[in-house]
Amino acid sequence: MSIGPLMIDLAGRVISPQEKQWLLHPAVGGVILFRRNFQDKQQIAALIDELHALKSPALLVAVDQEGGRVQRFTDGFTAIPAMRTLGDLYDREPLRALRVSELLAWHLAAELRAVNVDFSFTPVLDLATVHSQIIGDRAFHSQPDIVALIAASFSQGLHRGGMQAIGKHFPGHGTVVADSHLECPLDQRPLSAIEQDLKPFELMIDQGLQGIMSAHVVYARVDDKPASFSPYWLNDILRGQLSYQGVIFSDDLSMRGAHAVGDIRQRISLALQAGSDMVLVCNQPAHVPLALELLDDYVNPQSADRLAQFYGQTSELMTAEQQQCLHQFLAEY
Repeated sequence: MSIGPLMIDLAGRVISPQEKQWLLHPAVGGVILFRRNFQDKQQIAALIDELHALKSPALLVAVDQEGGRVQRFTDGFTAIPAMRTLGDLYDREPLRALRVSELLAWHLAAELRAVNVDFSFTPVLDLATVHSQIIGDRAFHSQPDIVALIAASFSQGLHRGGMQAIGKHFPGHGTVVADSHLECPLDQRPLSAIEQDLKPFELMIDQGLQGIMSAHVVYARVDDKPASFSPYWLNDILRGQLSYQGVIFSDDLSMRGAHAVGDIRQRISLALQAGSDMVLVCNQPAHVPLALELLDDYVNPQSADRLAQFYGQTSELMTAEQQQCLHQFLAEY
């Protein structure tokens, strides 16, 4: 048995009998947790332990714990500032910003690893622009080179905290106005202009990035499909031109931005055919049985091998001086 290609969610703070049946299906390889699943550290740790114990290989357990507006676990966890604070700090004190970026991510990962979360979908590699409110202060900076510098330090911190980094949203969501949760954004720029959005991903791949999440954005002058369903973006550019060898996660296929290509079965099929290793189906329980039926005999050993690298590892311990540096930054924000 290998790690399946489907990541689903839970309705509440316990696993229902129906959800347990779904989770035991070979196609399900992971679970993403949301704010509704969290009560406190003790409860979430017990839930995650139960999820990990359900089958072998164990389910991958993930969360969106970016900081700022996107932090699912709160009580008992450090309030992480929005990532834009690191970019603002870089403009004033670049060396300190890079150091704090590593320490902040290290701390974020260590807190999650303490309750056995395998990974968080972070960091955002999109560019900060005036156009996108849904990205907004989730992005480090507007300059691609600076985004890559901060993200490299942040990713190193995640690794020291025991988890892999996942850059999102490839090939770049920061320059479109529409929110892909609510509609399918359209980017009318030529490829030559989009290359600036690609640069942080390219530089991070050169640094060994092992996880990327795709964007539900149509780059109309390049391809007529959203990037999550585009062999051009995921195979020709990401795997080919950028020589990326890590895991490709789709963004949630229940988002409105994904509806352009058809029903949930068509979305899953097209995302996997385009090159995704794991697809997310969240917040729509009625979609899960359809997904399981579609994927009943699906096997991709190469994807399963890639996904096996995403189980959480033991966190390193910070020194007292590193903790002091981090606490000083957190006190300022």
